Amino acid sequence: MKKITDLDLKGKKVIIRVDYNVPINDKGEIVDDNRIRESLQTINYCLDNDCKIILLSHLGKVKTEEDLKKKSLRVVAERLSELTNKEVIFVGATRGDLVNNTISNMKAKDIVMLENTRFEDLDGKKESGCDNELAKYWASLGDVFINDAFGTCHRAHASNVGIANNIKEKAVGFLVQKELDNLLPIINEPARPFTVILGGAKIVDKIETIRNLVKKADYILVGGAMAYTFLKAKGIETGKSLIDEESLDFAKEMLSLTDKIILPVDHLASDSVDNNNYTTKEELDINDIGLDIGPKTISLFESYIEKSKTIFWNGPMGYYENPTYQNGTKELCDYISKLDITSIVGGGDTASCVINMGYKDKFTHVSTGGGASLELLEGKDLPGIGAIK
Repeated sequence: MKKITDLDLKGKKVIIRVDYNVPINDKGEIVDDNRIRESLQTINYCLDNDCKIILLSHLGKVKTEEDLKKKSLRVVAERLSELTNKEVIFVGATRGDLVNNTISNMKAKDIVMLENTRFEDLDGKKESGCDNELAKYWASLGDVFINDAFGTCHRAHASNVGIANNIKEKAVGFLVQKELDNLLPIINEPARPFTVILGGAKIVDKIETIRNLVKKADYILVGGAMAYTFLKAKGIETGKSLIDEESLDFAKEMLSLTDKIILPVDHLASDSVDNNNYTTKEELDINDIGLDIGPKTISLFESYIEKSKTIFWNGPMGYYENPTYQNGTKELCDYISKLDITSIVGGGDTASCVINMGYKDKFTHVSTGGGASLELLEGKDLPGIGAIK
C-alpha cells in the first residue's frame, strides 16, 4: 500500500479526504479540534511540496433541510485557517460551477475546502451510498488522492472508496499510516497479557468486536452502562440503570463461554443522571441508576491493568457527560499513564475524555476513529484502506 511519501506530489492538485467530523455546540463553536490538528502533518507536507490542496470531509449525518443549516464546514475551515496560519478558501458547495471555477483558479500552496460531503446524502444518499457519478466528479478535480480520514475507513463512501476507484495516483496520509502502525500490532501480535477495557452504553454496536476479543484478549474489563447489561444477564439487580435489552442473550452467551470478562463490584448510584448526589454501593436497589464504577472496582480493574503489557480501551467507565461521574475514567487514565506499557485508546468518546482530561500524550496512541478501530479489532478489512491497496 502506497504512503504519501511514495508519490511525487510536486505542484500537483491533491485531493485529501480528511476527517473533520468534530463536535460543535449549540453556539456553533468547535468543542474539540483534535481531528483537525491530527490532519496538519499531511497538509503541511503537501504545502512543502507546492501542492494545490483540495479538502473533502463530512460533518455529522444529513437527513433534512434543517441539517444543511447546522452542519456546514465553514466553521471548520475558519479553525483550520487559524491552525495553519493561512487562508483556507471555503466553497459552500459540493460540486458545480462554483467548485470548478475555484479549483481552476488555484495557485500553488492554496487550500480549498468543499462543503460537507454528506450534503449529497439529502438527495438519494449519493455520498454514503458511494454514487459512482459523484465519485468520478470529485476524482476529476485533482491529480492525486490521499486518504487521511481514518475515522471513515470502515465506510465505503463516494469521498473515500469512490474517489480511490476513479483515480490512478493514490496513497494514505500520515494520520492513517500512524493509526495502522499502532493498531495492527495489537491486533496481530500484542504483547501479553493483553487487556481490553470496554465501556459506553450499548453492547449491540460492539457484539462482533467482543466475539473476536474473547479469542484474542487475556482480560476484558467492562464498565459504563454496558456493564449493567452483563450484570443483569447474571441475574444481578441493576435497578433503573441503562440496559441494552436486545443484547441480553448475547451477554449471557459470552459469560457462559469465558471467564475473561471482569465486571464492576461496586457503583456510584443515584436516582437521576442529573443528580450530583450519589451513594457508593456494592449492590443496587430497584430505584438506583449506576452512573460510574466505584472505588473497589477501580482497584479491581487496576490489578488487571498492572500485570498487562498491552491495553486497548474503548468506552468511558461512567456517565461522563456529567463531570460528577467521570472519576472512574479519570482514575484509570491516571493509573495507565504511569505504566511502561503499550496503551491504545480506540477513538470516539474515550478519546475525547482522555484528551479533555489532559492525558493524550500519556498514552501510546489515541485513535481518531472509534468505529474504524473497532472493526479492525473485529478482524474486518477496512474498505477505505482496501481501495488504496
